[in-house]
Amino acid sequence: MKIMITGSEGFICGYLVENLLSNGHSVVGVDNFSKYGEIRRSYADHPNYTFINGDVCDTNLLKDHLHDCDHLVASAAKIGGISYFHEYAYDLMAENERIMASTFDAAIHAFQNNKLQKITVLSSSMVYENTNKYPTPEGDQLISPPPFSTYGFQKLAAEYFAKGAWEQYKLPFTIARPFNCIGIGEGRALGDVEIKSGNVKLAMSHVVPDLIQKIIKGQDPLHILGDGQQIRHYTYGGDLAEGIRLCIEHPSALNDDFNLSTATATSVIELAEIIWSKINQNKNFNYICDEPFTHDVQKRSPDVNKAKRILGFEATTTLEDALDEIIPWVSVQVEKGLI
Repeated sequence: MKIMITGSEGFICGYLVENLLSNGHSVVGVDNFSKYGEIRRSYADHPNYTFINGDVCDTNLLKDHLHDCDHLVASAAKIGGISYFHEYAYDLMAENERIMASTFDAAIHAFQNNKLQKITVLSSSMVYENTNKYPTPEGDQLISPPPFSTYGFQKLAAEYFAKGAWEQYKLPFTIARPFNCIGIGEGRALGDVEIKSGNVKLAMSHVVPDLIQKIIKGQDPLHILGDGQQIRHYTYGGDLAEGIRLCIEHPSALNDDFNLSTATATSVIELAEIIWSKINQNKNFNYICDEPFTHDVQKRSPDVNKAKRILGFEATTTLEDALDEIIPWVSVQVEKGLI
């Protein structure tokens, strides 16, 4: 298939494009480098990859390049870590609504006039922000209270774009909900607001790279946001890319939604201790707890059985193995002064 990906230069999509190309697909990437600035991916010169430097809010641009595409992955979004939710609460919602409207307008046009067969929407575990059911199954976003954060609320709205486009225009869709992606390539975002965490200033606000860089920079005791009991399912980007590809390809994924995640739950304090031991080895683990952000959800724990049963998807990369790849990469970024 020929597949367009909006937000192709983002974190998860770095893994996704590579996966799709290695599985024989052609990919058209659209991005304006608004998050990380201009970067060059390893697959930039791949014969089956075409990159369009442009704004996905330009609906005509998307229409022009969708004319011969079979599939569209809607990934572009203004996104950041938890500090982003506070600093850009309005911009996150407003800009992401514009992105979704433009993307779906172009997709509907391509479905009606060209060869587009389906759209796959990358949603977020944040749609379950206010659930009290664990592990959380697909569908709970429809019955639990809506998310408090504007980011989570807009991600839920993106899912309704997909449902509305199907109801009115019969545009087929699949919704993929990645949980806590970890991996390499997550640099300092343009516009990230630096926050103080002990003696280290952070501008990433995603827990894995933040903890790694604080430990590398010698912070002792280690500052942890909140009480450290927050539960997450840290899922390797390569595994998520495989799950998204299955959402794209699998006939049984049509007009359905899937949690994509490792089945393994890890608390922030457990994560911190694992990273500490990998970097500091035999040095005693010391930490102190800082005041949490308002939208720091205490627990995100998905039910992953549906993706396994229907798609045959399982996230198999362990947290330990993922960290063995991520820690050296973050170390190099610290040495270069990039984070």
